[in-house]
Amino acid sequence: MVYYEACGKAEKNGKSVSAEESQATCNFSQWLFSQECSFIAGVDKMGVLPAPTLPEIAFAGRSNVGKSSLINGLLNRKSLARVSHTPGRTQQLNFFLLGNFFYIVDMPGYGYAAVSKEKIKIWSRLIQDYLRGRVPLKRVFLLVDSRHGLKTSDQTVMGELDKAAVSYQIVLTKADKSKPDHLEELMRNLTQTLKKHPAAYPTPLLTSSHENEGLQALRETIAELVCGSSH
Repeated sequence: MVYYEACGKAEKNGKSVSAEESQATCNFSQWLFSQECSFIAGVDKMGVLPAPTLPEIAFAGRSNVGKSSLINGLLNRKSLARVSHTPGRTQQLNFFLLGNFFYIVDMPGYGYAAVSKEKIKIWSRLIQDYLRGRVPLKRVFLLVDSRHGLKTSDQTVMGELDKAAVSYQIVLTKADKSKPDHLEELMRNLTQTLKKHPAAYPTPLLTSSHENEGLQALRETIAELVCGSSH
């Protein structure tokens, strides 16, 4: 079974495309993600969000899912998003501006109990307010550890995204740490589960930041979301 998509893929959004179109999409996404990326703001309340003038792509997931590693891998950086051995270090909405085209939003991790309940309440309220009211938000990429699959906290977040009618897509991380048979079954079961969630994009993506696998497919997906067919 082929788990990772790369340049030259023959399908896009379930439709066949020409080799030329596929290569153009690949080239554009590689160019886009090579642009300068800078940290803009760490937001802990709605009143100080950046002006809603550019598209936004958000990344959410459990605190130890590998979110910072994935963001750094997408951008071919080593330390733009802070990687910590202590889960739960991201305690605000961190906005990164990529080439004046769109914002990447690193959301606080969830499902980790080493912080106070009051702090968790503040995070939850901030995230809910952001998801409900942010017009430029194109999609939330919900990261799930491929070794464990969906946990209760992931399912809770999926339910909140469904209620808020926010488009989201599952990105499975750490695929290099799982056996092919496990990944195949996980992808099959997850695809069936997503059919029950109205705001979910039906196709999950499988990635490994360590092996740099699946990241190009994710870049192309984001490029289509924020720039459409303008390239």
